[in-house]
Amino acid sequence: MTAEEHREVRHRGWITAVVMAATVMHALDATIANVALPHMQGQLSATQDQISWVLTSYIVVSAIMTPLTGFLASRVGRRRLFFWAVTLFTIASMLCGVSQSLEQIVLFRALQGAFGAALIPLSQALLLDIYPPSRHSWAMAIWGVGVMVGPIMGPTLGGWLTDDFSWRWVFYINVPVGILAGIGILVLVRDGAAVARRPFDLMGFALLGIGIGAVQMMLDRGELLDWFDSTEIVIEAAIAALALAMCLIHLFTTRTPFVDLRLFEDRNFNIGLLLTATAGMIMIASAAIMPPFLQGLRGYPAIDVGLIMAPRGIGMMVSMLMVARLIAVFDQRLVMGVGFTIGAASIWPLTQSNLDIAMSTVLWSGVVQGFGLGFVFVPLSTVMFATTPPALRTDAAAMNALVRNLGGSIGIAVMVATLTSRTQLVRAELTENVNVFNPAWNAAAVGGERVWAMWDVEITRQAAMIAYLVDFKLMMYYVVATIPLLFLLKRTQRR
Repeated sequence: MTAEEHREVRHRGWITAVVMAATVMHALDATIANVALPHMQGQLSATQDQISWVLTSYIVVSAIMTPLTGFLASRVGRRRLFFWAVTLFTIASMLCGVSQSLEQIVLFRALQGAFGAALIPLSQALLLDIYPPSRHSWAMAIWGVGVMVGPIMGPTLGGWLTDDFSWRWVFYINVPVGILAGIGILVLVRDGAAVARRPFDLMGFALLGIGIGAVQMMLDRGELLDWFDSTEIVIEAAIAALALAMCLIHLFTTRTPFVDLRLFEDRNFNIGLLLTATAGMIMIASAAIMPPFLQGLRGYPAIDVGLIMAPRGIGMMVSMLMVARLIAVFDQRLVMGVGFTIGAASIWPLTQSNLDIAMSTVLWSGVVQGFGLGFVFVPLSTVMFATTPPALRTDAAAMNALVRNLGGSIGIAVMVATLTSRTQLVRAELTENVNVFNPAWNAAAVGGERVWAMWDVEITRQAAMIAYLVDFKLMMYYVVATIPLLFLLKRTQRR
């Protein structure tokens, strides 16, 4: 769309509301079911390993289908694709709620992931289309609030719905939102460009899908199966490496590649993908390791954990609404640098904590972290899409969403693997001090098995605490190491 076409968009505010409703609905579903898993496990008579497929099926299928968004939008149009994605996602949510067996809910969660994969990239591309370039930063701020706050609020909302109603309501809540969003899309949204008959690169899609699916499976099940000591993980790693290598060869040798290679001619877009992966790692990985830290070591109930983590979304919302004006005055790279610095600083108090860490420390660390991330996502999206041709926006948004989620998945895998291995190592070192030469040995011997059991529990807690400190430090160091990448971005015109 040209600037003139932007001015002719009617009901822009209502369109924004509709797009954001679909965005928040999908973003919430990435985490809202997590806290309901124990309840599902009991009612569906599933093991711990089996019930994890409720999450795995959604993540893996969504990752595979996300790159397909650009092709589908070019063939059927954004409006039609957006409507059917919302409609089918809503139907799949309802089916998840009425599921009576493990097989049913895993299947319907996979359908949720397949139909919902297009919602995030389509919502971003549509907002960029209906707003003029001078207001892209504001549009990305609003979009970012929905995308980033959804995963943060998901556990809190899911815990409340599960405790006060039923685990089925974590899926039923999508139904009224999806119906309203679907009607709004039909009434308000229109395609601004003709639909192009883009040929489908089946080989490219198959190789990319197999590679991404294998990577996600490996990351999701690696810790459960002890990583490369498991034959399954070795096979998945080999499949991922082979499929992705063949996909790259295919992309550079075919006339009509599945992924439009013109996207990667833009330096800002390439560097932006690396920064997106980092930001996704901070947001998703930190949100994944904090609940077990607070529940397992501090003993907080699930609902309290959700309430402690929710203010992180408030900090993010505040900064996102500020940053749209800031990047009109200051260099976007400087604003992102401030955001990454604040994000690293927010982790520092956690690296200095112990088992007596105060709730206020965790709460304020989350608020500051969210505030810093808000200064990253908006200017990053603005820089990445500033020089992207409108015809490639859907492809670019799909690739951006995929990389953000992969960054989060890799971050979670690294954090959990480090946590487990470091806990075992530190526990072994601490138990070496439990011997007859320790002055406390005689007291423990008098107390009998009860005292030995107490010692064992406390040693495990202390080892886990040290392991969490290592995780926090790794996250902080990684954020700091990412900041120099900002200097590789080309400066874009401030508006």
